[in-house]
Amino acid sequence: MKINKKIKMTFIILFALIASLTLITLIFLKTSPQFGASKKEILMAGVAASPNHKDGVFQNAMPTEVMTGFEWSSLPQYFTNGNKVPQTILPMKPINLKAEPTLADSITRVTWLGHSAALIEIDGKKLLLDPMLGEVPSPHPLLGSKRFDNTVPVNLDELDTIDAVIISHDHYDHLDYGSIMKLKDKTTHFYVPLGVKAHLLSWNIAPEKVTELDWWETVNVDKIKLTTAPARHFSGRGLNDRNSTLWCSWIIEGTSSKVYFSGDSGYGNHFKEIGEKYGPFDLALVECGQYNEQWSKIHMMPEETVTAGADLNAKLVLPIHWGAYKLALHDWDDPIKRAYKAAQIQCVNLTTPQIGEPIILKSEIWPKETWWVQKN
Repeated sequence: MKINKKIKMTFIILFALIASLTLITLIFLKTSPQFGASKKEILMAGVAASPNHKDGVFQNAMPTEVMTGFEWSSLPQYFTNGNKVPQTILPMKPINLKAEPTLADSITRVTWLGHSAALIEIDGKKLLLDPMLGEVPSPHPLLGSKRFDNTVPVNLDELDTIDAVIISHDHYDHLDYGSIMKLKDKTTHFYVPLGVKAHLLSWNIAPEKVTELDWWETVNVDKIKLTTAPARHFSGRGLNDRNSTLWCSWIIEGTSSKVYFSGDSGYGNHFKEIGEKYGPFDLALVECGQYNEQWSKIHMMPEETVTAGADLNAKLVLPIHWGAYKLALHDWDDPIKRAYKAAQIQCVNLTTPQIGEPIILKSEIWPKETWWVQKN
């Protein structure tokens, strides 16, 4: 009888724990602003009118599986670091925009801020691309891997006005709630793919400050043309909003230079199509990291990054989407090692700046140092 009572009490305790965890999770999902707008709110914004929205979701231009297979043997690797995280602090060049002399409108300067974040100074304007400068790319600090280093090259609190923030899609490592909150009163305008506007509105950003575009649509920012282009990826921030918002790449065309920003994308024929329609590009920022054969359709291998740069007819390629977070199973420096080797084989000009190191476009000199190589 006593044993039965103990078993009964154990079940009661387990049930109470499971019920409590479930309740806490539901409250977190419903009340945390980091998740942004719900799928219902996004649909109410009219995204279903897009030709890229079919069967209730956005779709890629070519058949794309998010997971091409899952290997249970790889599961323990997600919880280990090893060389997936650098053992030393990475070199970084701090940026103080207030102390920098004003650039002539004819000069375009691009600065990689780590992962996929970048600052473009073009035609007298400052544009921020996917400004994820937070500590953890997840809705809660306990749910993701921390940034490799505690510091970032630019302090968002010290920034003056940003003319435009450009977002490629709504994943946490690209659309960061904390970074947007610091930028929302400093930013003149936000440019996002379809559906992402609903997230920004849920974060109390004024609707007149947000423009959302479908693939191949163009908007002018004074002398600059911004055009959204296809990418091969997916979207979602919650448990039931997969592909409720669009993902895209961006073409940024100034009066004297042209830049391509891939966002996240698997390799596909869209790169060649973009290159034929809008190339050549003075610089292409192309994703190169967080890859694995298990999700090879939505992220590129480094060799494909270099091939994509050639397809785009880019004079210079900057590998991004690496150097800040552990979001895959490869070594932290594997992306740049493989891309560097592939660029030599494919005769593609690759620039390898340290985080925070500027690139001046149309210059005969660009960053080429192999800074990731450990010095003895």
